[in-house]
Amino acid sequence: MSPNNPNSTGSSVLTVRIAIMSDAAALAALVNSAYRGDSSRVGWTTEADLLDGQRTDPQALKEFITQTTLAGDRVMLVHESVGRILACVQLEKRSESAYLGMLTIMPTLQTKGLGRRLLAAAEHFVRTEWQARRMIMTVIEQRLELIEWYQRRGYESTGETAPFPYGDPRFGEPKRADLRFVVLAKDFVHGPVTVNR
Repeated sequence: MSPNNPNSTGSSVLTVRIAIMSDAAALAALVNSAYRGDSSRVGWTTEADLLDGQRTDPQALKEFITQTTLAGDRVMLVHESVGRILACVQLEKRSESAYLGMLTIMPTLQTKGLGRRLLAAAEHFVRTEWQARRMIMTVIEQRLELIEWYQRRGYESTGETAPFPYGDPRFGEPKRADLRFVVLAKDFVHGPVTVNR
């Protein structure tokens, strides 16, 4: 399996690898820095106005990575430079679809195209490794700028929503009572990609 994937233009390769157990603490720090607290305000993906608390923790990520090893239908891809993790994304296989979550870029590197390239790498991975025909995700409804970013990359609203997990501090401490997720999806026009190995 080769998780090195071209970006959407095919002009360069974003090097990614599959996360391992020893990455959990660094991944948790990266994700929380991009979504929560004052550090997240450096980038544009912050949820600090909507949620306090954590976005994830090392234990949750260790559990995810363990399931990656056991089942093979979950994976966290990471991009790093000089041994430092700069970006990550979680993927889960769901029948002929794949679910994308926690796409994270270090706040100081946001707006430089890394998120677009990581998204393209994730799409390539699910099409070649899992033969997925569709990618789905959920985004907090109030995150209009983020929803529009995904729409520019071919994701559309399905019209479905999902409840926010109020009362579960593992996902943060909501600052408002009307949070919920919208479901976005992208169908891969030419279907899955088969790679000759």
